[in-house]
Amino acid sequence: MIKVLNILSDTNIGGAGRAVLNYLEFMDRERFEAAACVPKGSLLVGPLERQGVRVLQVDAMEDRSLDLKALGPLRRAIRSCGPDIVHTHGSLSGRLAASMEKKPVIFTRHSAFPFPDRVTKTPLRYVYRALYTHWADRIIVISPAGAKLLTDLGVPEGRLEVMMNGVKPLTRRPLSERAAFRREYGIGPEELVAVMVSRIEEYKGHLDVLEAMDRLRDEGVRLIVAGTGSFEEQVRRRAEELKLGDLVVFTGFLEDVAPVMSVADVQINASYLSETSSLALIEGMSLGVPAVATDCCGNPWLVEDGVSGLLFPPRDGAALAEILRRLARERGEVERLGIGARRAYLRDFTGERYAARIEKVYARVMEERYGKK
Repeated sequence: MIKVLNILSDTNIGGAGRAVLNYLEFMDRERFEAAACVPKGSLLVGPLERQGVRVLQVDAMEDRSLDLKALGPLRRAIRSCGPDIVHTHGSLSGRLAASMEKKPVIFTRHSAFPFPDRVTKTPLRYVYRALYTHWADRIIVISPAGAKLLTDLGVPEGRLEVMMNGVKPLTRRPLSERAAFRREYGIGPEELVAVMVSRIEEYKGHLDVLEAMDRLRDEGVRLIVAGTGSFEEQVRRRAEELKLGDLVVFTGFLEDVAPVMSVADVQINASYLSETSSLALIEGMSLGVPAVATDCCGNPWLVEDGVSGLLFPPRDGAALAEILRRLARERGEVERLGIGARRAYLRDFTGERYAARIEKVYARVMEERYGKK
């Protein structure tokens, strides 16, 4: 039995937390035993415990990658747990503590934010390279786009493990529930429903999607925006300025996205800065909902243009509008792309495949460190 301690600094349930929960759903419990360490009071505590794993809480590292006062509590947590491997998710404190305890470290970088010029064009690049190279036996990156950022920084390619996310499939809601949802939001039976599920942050491109909707007033397209975030007020205000009240619905945060995905004809991802392998896109694909996404970051490795969805240039609301206009008129194309999306999910992005990839990395590190398979 291989014991793995996951360390997350998140107080909320973000992409890293959801990825860990996805893994736990499909882990090989005959070969692996998982535990988790999170900040005290994190919203992840309940979901992790419901997966049957031991959860240790530390009064430190809340939403911070580096928190020096967390080193002591983390080292004590590691000793208490006695893991064979420590798997950190964006937590530099966790990597440092694990190294001090002489434990092999796997680090997953869940984002693909580019490094700023003050890092890439100054001697700081050597510091960052060392942080990634010397305090992790393996670095998991969730798309080739994320891998390139690190290799450009000088991190050895052999240290990286590239894999896309995988998720449990959503369950499509019954026809009666879907019809009730459409009635609740005044969506006509013939309208094309486009859904955007993501945190509402500037780089997610919501303003570009609103620009597209402004061009589609008479095209029978409705947009549902699900999520919250720091940029929500600006997005809502822009929708009001454009008088899009009849075309755009804001649902706020949804713990369960299956109801909204069940009424979607297409899903939109308009990110222009950081996107690895979007969990929301994969969840939609599990229901056969094709994606209309920017050809940015990790999206092209998720969405095969013309097969499982359609790609458009980042920050180009006009191009997005043209795609949605065409799909509203050609419903057969929506159906064809939906079939491709479902096939892609089954082939590449199931939770079982994702868990197997993670465990392959665990086994490789165990062999390298301990000579065990």
